[in-house]
Amino acid sequence: MHGFIETALGFPTALFSFALLVVIGYWGLVLLGGLGVDVLDGGQGVDTHGEVPAHPGWDGAPATVVVSLLVSIAWFVSLAGSALTEGLPARAAVLAAAVGSAWAGTRALVRPLARLFPRERAARRHDFVGRICVVRTGRVTGDFGQAEVRAEDGSTAVVQVRSRGEEPGLTIGRTALVFDYDPDGEFFLVAPFDPAPSDR
Repeated sequence: MHGFIETALGFPTALFSFALLVVIGYWGLVLLGGLGVDVLDGGQGVDTHGEVPAHPGWDGAPATVVVSLLVSIAWFVSLAGSALTEGLPARAAVLAAAVGSAWAGTRALVRPLARLFPRERAARRHDFVGRICVVRTGRVTGDFGQAEVRAEDGSTAVVQVRSRGEEPGLTIGRTALVFDYDPDGEFFLVAPFDPAPSDR
Protein backbone atom coordinates (compact mmCIF):
# COMPACT_ATOMS: atom_id res chain seq x y z
CA MET A 1 0.00 0.00 0.00
CA HIS A 2 2.87 2.35 0.85
CA GLY A 3 4.45 1.67 -2.53
CA PHE A 4 1.20 2.44 -4.33
CA ILE A 5 0.80 5.79 -2.56
CA GLU A 6 4.44 6.66 -3.20
CA THR A 7 4.04 5.90 -6.90
CA ALA A 8 0.72 7.76 -7.15
CA LEU A 9 2.25 10.85 -5.58
CA GLY A 10 5.49 10.65 -7.53
CA PHE A 11 6.40 12.02 -10.94
CA PRO A 12 4.66 11.80 -13.38
CA THR A 13 1.59 10.14 -11.84
CA ALA A 14 1.07 13.00 -9.39
CA LEU A 15 0.35 15.30 -12.34
CA PHE A 16 -2.85 13.33 -12.94
CA SER A 17 -3.69 12.19 -9.39
CA PHE A 18 -5.42 15.41 -8.31
CA ALA A 19 -7.36 15.57 -11.60
CA LEU A 20 -8.47 11.96 -11.05
CA LEU A 21 -9.77 12.83 -7.59
CA VAL A 22 -11.79 15.67 -9.13
CA VAL A 23 -13.18 13.29 -11.77
CA ILE A 24 -14.14 10.72 -9.11
CA GLY A 25 -15.81 13.42 -7.01
CA TYR A 26 -17.70 14.74 -10.03
CA TRP A 27 -19.09 11.35 -11.01
CA GLY A 28 -20.01 10.73 -7.40
CA LEU A 29 -22.14 13.87 -7.49
CA VAL A 30 -23.67 12.76 -10.79
CA LEU A 31 -24.67 9.42 -9.26
CA LEU A 32 -26.20 11.23 -6.29
CA GLY A 33 -28.15 13.50 -8.64
CA GLY A 34 -26.35 16.70 -7.69
CA LEU A 35 -24.96 17.43 -11.15
CA GLY A 36 -25.81 16.75 -14.76
CA VAL A 37 -23.55 14.81 -17.12
CA ASP A 38 -23.28 17.84 -19.45
CA VAL A 39 -22.37 20.41 -16.81
CA LEU A 40 -19.23 21.49 -18.75
CA ASP A 41 -21.29 21.93 -21.91
CA GLY A 42 -23.26 24.80 -20.49
CA GLY A 43 -26.61 23.05 -20.52
CA GLN A 44 -29.40 24.08 -22.81
CA GLY A 45 -29.96 27.66 -23.83
CA VAL A 46 -30.80 30.04 -26.62
CA ASP A 47 -28.19 30.26 -29.33
CA THR A 48 -27.46 33.92 -29.98
CA HIS A 49 -26.65 33.38 -33.64
CA GLY A 50 -29.63 31.23 -34.51
CA GLU A 51 -27.53 28.13 -35.13
CA VAL A 52 -26.90 24.99 -33.10
CA PRO A 53 -23.66 25.49 -31.13
CA ALA A 54 -20.79 23.08 -31.71
CA HIS A 55 -20.54 20.37 -29.10
CA PRO A 56 -17.36 20.79 -27.03
CA GLY A 57 -16.95 17.03 -26.74
CA TRP A 58 -15.65 14.62 -29.40
CA ASP A 59 -18.11 13.00 -31.82
CA GLY A 60 -21.08 14.25 -29.80
CA ALA A 61 -19.93 12.93 -26.41
CA PRO A 62 -20.30 15.32 -23.45
CA ALA A 63 -17.11 17.17 -22.56
CA THR A 64 -17.25 15.72 -19.05
CA VAL A 65 -17.02 12.18 -20.46
CA VAL A 66 -14.08 13.16 -22.68
CA VAL A 67 -12.19 14.84 -19.83
CA SER A 68 -12.86 11.89 -17.53
CA LEU A 69 -11.48 9.42 -20.06
CA LEU A 70 -8.40 11.54 -20.75
CA VAL A 71 -7.55 11.88 -17.06
CA SER A 72 -8.29 8.24 -16.17
CA ILE A 73 -6.26 6.72 -19.00
CA ALA A 74 -3.35 9.09 -18.44
CA TRP A 75 -3.34 8.28 -14.71
CA PHE A 76 -3.40 4.50 -15.14
CA VAL A 77 -0.69 4.52 -17.83
CA SER A 78 1.55 6.81 -15.81
CA LEU A 79 1.00 4.70 -12.68
CA ALA A 80 1.92 1.49 -14.48
CA GLY A 81 4.88 3.10 -16.21
CA SER A 82 6.19 4.62 -12.99
CA ALA A 83 6.02 1.24 -11.25
CA LEU A 84 8.16 -0.33 -13.99
CA THR A 85 10.75 2.42 -14.48
CA GLU A 86 13.23 4.46 -12.50
CA GLY A 87 15.11 7.68 -13.18
CA LEU A 88 14.00 11.03 -14.54
CA PRO A 89 14.58 10.30 -18.28
CA ALA A 90 12.51 7.13 -18.08
CA ARG A 91 9.75 8.87 -16.10
CA ALA A 92 9.69 11.68 -18.67
CA ALA A 93 9.13 9.05 -21.35
CA VAL A 94 6.33 7.60 -19.21
CA LEU A 95 4.69 11.04 -19.10
CA ALA A 96 4.81 11.33 -22.89
CA ALA A 97 3.43 7.80 -23.24
CA ALA A 98 0.62 8.56 -20.77
CA VAL A 99 -0.46 11.68 -22.65
CA GLY A 100 -0.31 9.89 -26.01
CA SER A 101 -2.18 6.88 -24.70
CA ALA A 102 -4.85 9.06 -23.12
CA TRP A 103 -5.42 10.87 -26.40
CA ALA A 104 -5.53 7.71 -28.51
CA GLY A 105 -7.59 5.73 -26.01
CA THR A 106 -10.15 8.49 -25.59
CA ARG A 107 -10.53 8.86 -29.34
CA ALA A 108 -11.15 5.11 -29.61
CA LEU A 109 -13.68 4.95 -26.77
CA VAL A 110 -15.61 8.17 -27.20
CA ARG A 111 -17.47 7.24 -30.40
CA PRO A 112 -19.37 4.23 -28.96
CA LEU A 113 -19.90 6.09 -25.67
CA ALA A 114 -21.37 9.09 -27.51
CA ARG A 115 -24.39 6.96 -28.47
CA LEU A 116 -25.29 6.72 -24.78
CA PHE A 117 -25.59 10.50 -24.54
CA PRO A 118 -27.90 11.75 -27.33
CA ARG A 119 -27.24 15.38 -28.13
CA GLU A 120 -30.12 17.78 -27.68
CA ARG A 121 -30.43 20.76 -29.99
CA ALA A 122 -30.38 24.12 -28.26
CA ALA A 123 -33.37 26.34 -28.89
CA ARG A 124 -32.72 28.82 -31.69
CA ARG A 125 -34.08 32.32 -31.61
CA HIS A 126 -36.36 31.83 -34.58
CA ASP A 127 -37.98 28.90 -32.76
CA PHE A 128 -39.74 31.46 -30.54
CA VAL A 129 -41.48 33.26 -33.41
CA GLY A 130 -45.19 32.43 -33.31
CA ARG A 131 -45.12 31.49 -29.63
CA ILE A 132 -46.80 33.16 -26.67
CA CYS A 133 -44.70 35.02 -24.12
CA VAL A 134 -45.31 36.71 -20.76
CA VAL A 135 -44.09 40.28 -20.23
CA ARG A 136 -41.59 40.51 -17.36
CA THR A 137 -40.91 44.27 -17.36
CA GLY A 138 -43.20 47.11 -16.33
CA ARG A 139 -43.96 47.84 -19.94
CA VAL A 140 -42.90 47.04 -23.51
CA THR A 141 -42.13 49.90 -25.89
CA GLY A 142 -40.32 50.38 -29.16
CA ASP A 143 -36.94 50.44 -27.40
CA PHE A 144 -37.44 48.58 -24.12
CA GLY A 145 -38.91 45.36 -22.77
CA GLN A 146 -38.32 41.77 -21.72
CA ALA A 147 -40.54 38.72 -21.76
CA GLU A 148 -40.38 35.06 -20.81
CA VAL A 149 -41.05 32.62 -23.62
CA ARG A 150 -41.26 28.82 -23.58
CA ALA A 151 -39.65 26.71 -26.31
CA GLU A 152 -41.18 23.58 -27.78
CA ASP A 153 -39.01 21.36 -25.57
CA GLY A 154 -40.37 23.05 -22.44
CA SER A 155 -37.32 25.17 -21.67
CA THR A 156 -37.87 28.88 -20.98
CA ALA A 157 -35.82 31.98 -21.68
CA VAL A 158 -36.11 35.66 -20.89
CA VAL A 159 -35.62 37.56 -24.13
CA GLN A 160 -35.54 41.16 -25.31
CA VAL A 161 -38.86 42.24 -26.84
CA ARG A 162 -40.10 45.38 -28.55
CA SER A 163 -43.46 46.65 -29.79
CA ARG A 164 -44.36 48.66 -32.86
CA GLY A 165 -45.67 51.91 -31.48
CA GLU A 166 -47.23 52.38 -28.07
CA GLU A 167 -49.02 49.31 -26.76
CA PRO A 168 -50.60 50.21 -23.41
CA GLY A 169 -51.69 46.60 -22.88
CA LEU A 170 -48.12 45.27 -22.85
CA THR A 171 -47.42 45.51 -19.13
CA ILE A 172 -45.92 43.10 -16.63
CA GLY A 173 -47.72 39.75 -16.44
CA ARG A 174 -49.61 40.22 -19.73
CA THR A 175 -49.39 37.67 -22.53
CA ALA A 176 -48.16 38.65 -25.96
CA LEU A 177 -47.55 36.97 -29.30
CA VAL A 178 -44.02 36.86 -30.71
CA PHE A 179 -44.50 37.57 -34.41
CA ASP A 180 -41.02 38.47 -35.68
CA TYR A 181 -37.33 38.63 -34.81
CA ASP A 182 -34.96 41.49 -35.62
CA PRO A 183 -31.46 40.04 -36.13
CA ASP A 184 -29.82 43.46 -36.23
CA GLY A 185 -31.26 44.63 -32.93
CA GLU A 186 -31.37 41.09 -31.49
CA PHE A 187 -34.90 41.47 -30.15
CA PHE A 188 -38.34 40.01 -30.80
CA LEU A 189 -41.37 41.95 -31.94
CA VAL A 190 -44.49 41.26 -29.92
CA ALA A 191 -48.13 42.27 -29.92
CA PRO A 192 -50.87 41.94 -27.26
CA PHE A 193 -52.54 38.55 -27.34
CA ASP A 194 -55.20 36.95 -25.20
CA PRO A 195 -54.97 33.17 -25.65
CA ALA A 196 -57.90 30.84 -25.36
CA PRO A 197 -58.14 29.05 -21.99
CA SER A 198 -56.75 25.85 -23.53
CA ASP A 199 -53.63 27.73 -24.79
CA ARG A 200 -52.67 29.22 -21.43
